[in-house]
Amino acid sequence: MKKASVLVVEDNDLERQITAEILREEDFAVEEAAAGKRALELLALGGFDVVLTDLMMPGMSGEELLASIRPQYPATQVVMVTAHGTIDSAVKAMKSGAFYYLTKPTDRETLVMTVAKAAELANLQQENLLLRRRLEGKLTIDGIVGQAPEIQEVIKIVRKVAASNSTVLIQGESGTGKEIIARSIHMLSPRAARPFVAINCSAIPDNLIENELFGHERGAFTGATERKIGLIEAADKSTLFLDEIADLGVGLQAKLLRVLQEKEVRRVGGNESFRVDARMVAATNRNLAEEVAEQRFREDLYYRVNVVTITLPPLRDRASDIPILASHFLAKYSGLAGGRVKEVGREAMEVLLDYSWPGNIRQLESAIERAVLLCDGDRITPRDLPSEVLARKTISRPSAGAITGTRADHFEIPAEGINFDHFERELIMQAMERADGVIAKAAKLLGMSYRTLQYRLEKFGMKKGDTRLPESKLP
Repeated sequence: MKKASVLVVEDNDLERQITAEILREEDFAVEEAAAGKRALELLALGGFDVVLTDLMMPGMSGEELLASIRPQYPATQVVMVTAHGTIDSAVKAMKSGAFYYLTKPTDRETLVMTVAKAAELANLQQENLLLRRRLEGKLTIDGIVGQAPEIQEVIKIVRKVAASNSTVLIQGESGTGKEIIARSIHMLSPRAARPFVAINCSAIPDNLIENELFGHERGAFTGATERKIGLIEAADKSTLFLDEIADLGVGLQAKLLRVLQEKEVRRVGGNESFRVDARMVAATNRNLAEEVAEQRFREDLYYRVNVVTITLPPLRDRASDIPILASHFLAKYSGLAGGRVKEVGREAMEVLLDYSWPGNIRQLESAIERAVLLCDGDRITPRDLPSEVLARKTISRPSAGAITGTRADHFEIPAEGINFDHFERELIMQAMERADGVIAKAAKLLGMSYRTLQYRLEKFGMKKGDTRLPESKLP
């Protein structure tokens, strides 16, 4: 059973250390902070069941700390301790949401009993929060938008693996939404009431990342004036997301393997290991199997991480979702223009569909945000889109200039200097003729998705079964 976690906040070093030691002897998991600001930093790394804080402290008072904790960590219980206790301050603290109010000096029995009862209430409220969110239907896969078969398969896997404790590896190009998938796994899991803990392994220098992951003991190195909990420890009973795991050095890979195998962590400078129950989700934009073959990634760690693999398709392989995603991002950013922009115009949508999106969903989101800001009317037009999207269009055509029986080769043609509409019409006419008007067959010949071709056909006035363009639409 997991120990109840307590954060002791007290500016007097001796009093703080004595209180912390009493609680540790009673089998609580205890961290210390000498100021309110440091307490908030520790809370952000991982929630605590109970915060035991002095009322009168320099900088941020106990009441101010309580006011910051209540909206962000509704299940965390705050116990006030002060030598300046009055009825008025006690009533004010309780009305502000404090669990209890103790005066100094506090005897050991009262301290331990109060913290234990506060921890019981915290645990109950965490369970209630999780249940309420389930009943309200909030534990859905927020942020995963699209109807393409590839993304629907991803959603299916997420729902299946979320309830387990198995390690998950998410692979995909940059910008495909790996962190969204990781957060969805967490929010659909029994760990959802705990904070989701994430770290980008490529964004932190090698000489600092071990300290971030494992934490350190007081005096472990010059400048280590107090104990620091690492992100693995902060993710106890929660989910730890290691983004770009392939960028971890080989030495850290070995230590991470031990955490996965033994479920134990040892802080830097510490002599003892302690158990941690953190569910790990990893992500990378590289092929880890190739990294193993090149001896840049440990094979044993690869097999530990690669229990369940989710591969996210690039946006170019799910082009039928571009209109859906564009509408989603338009709704998200419409407030930037006071809600004035209502839709993506037909011509702008054609440009979006014709682009290859090397930056994937992240690039599309940025393009729509920019378009909303620059749009003069109520409809996004091509001139509102980024120059790189307008400069080149990715289209599909046969390598020999005529439709063959195989999937079309992809290549990029500058939008300027050719009659793009004429070229596109010719390709679609050839494909529809060869496919006897069957859209699915023509889409396969062109290397397009069914929905993308359907959109093009509507533009040119064609419909299912047609093998020729209407006379009015001919170039």
